Amino acid sequence: MAEYYPLILFFVFLVLHGFPCPSQSSDLFNPRLQKAYVALQAWKHSITCDPNQLTTDWDGPHVCNYTGVFCAPALDDANELTVASIDLNQGGICGVLPTHLGLLKDLSVFHINSNRFCGGLPETLSEMKLLHELDVSNNDLSGPFPHVALMMESLKFFDIRFNHFCGEVPATLFAKKLDAIFINNNNFSSAVPANIGDSSVSVLVIANLDLHGCFPRSISKMGDTLYELILMNNGLFSCLPEDLGKLKKVRVFDISSNQIVGGLPESIGEMKSLEQLNVAHNKLSGEIPASIFNLPRLENFTYSDNYFCSEPDNYQNIKRIDDERNCLPDRPLQRSPEECCSFLSEPVFCSLLPAKKNTSPPAKIPLPLH
Repeated sequence: MAEYYPLILFFVFLVLHGFPCPSQSSDLFNPRLQKAYVALQAWKHSITCDPNQLTTDWDGPHVCNYTGVFCAPALDDANELTVASIDLNQGGICGVLPTHLGLLKDLSVFHINSNRFCGGLPETLSEMKLLHELDVSNNDLSGPFPHVALMMESLKFFDIRFNHFCGEVPATLFAKKLDAIFINNNNFSSAVPANIGDSSVSVLVIANLDLHGCFPRSISKMGDTLYELILMNNGLFSCLPEDLGKLKKVRVFDISSNQIVGGLPESIGEMKSLEQLNVAHNKLSGEIPASIFNLPRLENFTYSDNYFCSEPDNYQNIKRIDDERNCLPDRPLQRSPEECCSFLSEPVFCSLLPAKKNTSPPAKIPLPLH
C-alpha cells in the first residue's frame, strides 16, 4: 500500500483544487512528475523562510514550471518528462531537507548552496542513482559525515564545504570515483586517511579541518588526474614526500598553515604545470631548490613564515614572491638571528618523525566559497 501513497496524495490535490485544462493533462498521467510533485510539496512545507520567494510559485501539479526546477526527457524513456535538475543556489532559504526528496530518482543535479538549510542529508537521497552533482555548500547542515553520498552511484561532484558536519572523514570517500571533492570548513576531526592517493579527483580541497597525522604520501599517485590540491590549515605534521614531482598536472598546490617540517623536495621542480605554490606558515627549512624558480608557468610562490636560509638569486620569471619571516640573509622582514639559530640548531630527521602529533584544532582561515 505504501508505494501508492504519492499517487493518492496527488489525486487528493486534484479533488481539492480542480483538474487542469486539457493542454496540461499529460503531466497528470506521468508517474515521475506525480512523485516529483509530492517531493517538492513536502519540501515546500518544510521551508520556514524564503526571502527571495524562490518557492512562491511551487503550486499545482506542473512541477516543470516551478522556479529552480528543470525537466528533461527521462534517460530510459525519451517520451516521458522527469525532474532532472534543481538549482536554488544563493536563495537564503531556511528549513530542512525532507525524506520525500528520495522520490526524485531521476535527478542529476542538486544545487542548494548559500542557503540556511539545517539538519542532515536524508538517507533517502541514496535513491538518486543518476545524481551527478551534489552541492549543499554554505548552509547550516550538521551531523556526521553524510555517508548517503557514497551510495549515489553516478556522483562525480561532491561539495559540502562551509557547513557543520563533524566526526571522521571516511577513507571510503577516496575510493569512490569522483571528479571533485570539497569538504573544507566543517568540524571534521580525524586522522588523515592514508588512501587519499587512491582518489580519481581533479580537484581536492581539504582545508580548515582538525586533521592530524602525516602529509599523505599516497598523494603522489594522483599524477594522472589531479589539477588542484588545497590542504591548508589542517595541522599536518611531517616532511613532504620526495616524489611530489609526479604531480605533473597540478596547477594549484597549497599546503600552507600546517606543521610541515624538513625541506622542499627537489622534485617539485618537475611539476611543470604549477601556477600557484603556497607553503607558507609551516616549519620548513634549508635551501629552496633552484628548479622551482625555473617552473615555466609559476606565477605565485609564497613561502613566508618558515625557516628557509637560502634562496636562488634568479626568480624574475615569477610575478609574485613572498619570502617574509624566514632566515634569509640580506632580505627584509626576516626572523631575528636568535630565533633562526634556536630553530635551526635542532635538525629534522624525517625518517624518525612520529606518524601523529596531537595538536589543538587549527584556527579557521578565511577561504572563499567560490
